[in-house]
Amino acid sequence: MKKKNRVLIIVENLPLPFDRRVWQEATTLRKNGYQVAIICPKGRGYSEEYELLEGIHIYRHPLPLEAEGALGYLLEYSSALYFEFMLSLKILARHGFDIIHACNPPDDIFLIGWFYKFFFGKRFLFDHHDINPELYIAKFGKKDRFYRLMLLWERLTFKTADISIATNDSYRKIAIQRGGMKPEDVFVVRSGPDLKRVKKVPPHPKWKKGRKFLVGYVGVMGAQEGLDMLLNGIAWLVHDLKRHDTHFLLIGGGTELEALKELANQLKIDPFVTFTGRVPDGLLMEALGTADICVNPDIVNDMNDKSTMNKIMEYMGLGKPIVQFEMTEGRFSAGEASLYARPNDVQSFMEKIQHLLDDPALREKMGAFGIERVKNNLEWRHEIPKLLAAYEAVQRK
Repeated sequence: MKKKNRVLIIVENLPLPFDRRVWQEATTLRKNGYQVAIICPKGRGYSEEYELLEGIHIYRHPLPLEAEGALGYLLEYSSALYFEFMLSLKILARHGFDIIHACNPPDDIFLIGWFYKFFFGKRFLFDHHDINPELYIAKFGKKDRFYRLMLLWERLTFKTADISIATNDSYRKIAIQRGGMKPEDVFVVRSGPDLKRVKKVPPHPKWKKGRKFLVGYVGVMGAQEGLDMLLNGIAWLVHDLKRHDTHFLLIGGGTELEALKELANQLKIDPFVTFTGRVPDGLLMEALGTADICVNPDIVNDMNDKSTMNKIMEYMGLGKPIVQFEMTEGRFSAGEASLYARPNDVQSFMEKIQHLLDDPALREKMGAFGIERVKNNLEWRHEIPKLLAAYEAVQRK
């Protein structure tokens, strides 16, 4: 059998190489003899239309609007799909490809996959990053015609896929039970951190703003990340409990960033909270390395309960004890590296933070457990054979 080793990766929601999971997949494939081209959006710091990085061809397209509301997202997805298809034609002519590796969200990339399967006999591999029907409910709180469209797109994506990659066992069950895929065609490839990137650097006291403790967060500043609950919890800690020895560092960008800054101002906790926006890796490792505790305040819902959060494993890779709400995949990832608050109970969440702040021995024990779990089970090197196995399977189709 002739080896089909030319890959086109399509990702719509983040630029490359900023999307760490996809970049790890792409570089792994390149190192193992695959030719790799990527289509992705432009973003801050990633504005060039074409780059060749580490032997990987990256083609970036503009996003003409920042979506608000269901209709806005539909327009954004439609415009991105147009650019993706046009760039795929360019890549087909310049480099060629045998396999399309589609990373959601959204789930409409199957249209490109179907086109190339039907007309050119290409293979289609679906990399399942988000469960979009649940994500839609988390964002908009209703099961309307757009929700039903999400379900339809998901079904058609799995029907088109020759092979599916799931980020955890919860997603694998969805691919099999809701997507109708054969169990042998679904491979679990987790988003493990690369410990060459996620590594301890000397802490810097500037991040603590003169306070004794630092609590860190990194991630998207969005509606379903629970950051409004965290800010209200900080207000309770500062104003009601009169605890003034802790600073909170919130790292990341997103559509809710300005609204969250305004909420912090309204709650009169500005002196205790720093919003950094996105920061480069060097500063990120320094900032989180300075933190005494790291948190994940994601709201408990069907989406977050079944999803693996990259931030959790990065916290663990840095040896940081974690506080999060009780959720299925969150507990699977972190185990004894985390304390678990009652679902969506802000006071319980802040009490867990206080408990850790006041128990340095427990913090050290949890941090050590996290590092060992990442090294022995969750680091990206453990996922490489699984990714390559998925690619061997798609070539046999």
